[in-house]
Amino acid sequence: MAKYRKKPVTIEAVQWFINGDHPQDGDARFKQTEYADTLYEGKVVRFFRRPDVPGKSLCSQCGKSFHLHGWTDTLEDGHRVCPGDWIITGVAGERYPCKPHIFEQTYETME
Repeated sequence: MAKYRKKPVTIEAVQWFINGDHPQDGDARFKQTEYADTLYEGKVVRFFRRPDVPGKSLCSQCGKSFHLHGWTDTLEDGHRVCPGDWIITGVAGERYPCKPHIFEQTYETME
């Protein structure tokens, strides 16, 4: 088996905690009193909605309610976004979430 190393490329990334965090999410707001006063249905990170996953159930990756999660479209159809994940915009403009500990080991801030 051969070994490979990532080529040095520059990416853009935004850490996501709630809908509306991504600067390109827009400002489509609506009221929802059970979890927050004003929530955003983002253009980049949307609300996590799956009919087979109850919103009050807990995520196996972060332990938080699915009501607090987002969803982003990717080249592989889409991924769940946990609060605290980084949303990376890759070299071809594709977006995907990255867990904080992996992001920290893989990327460094450019000055």
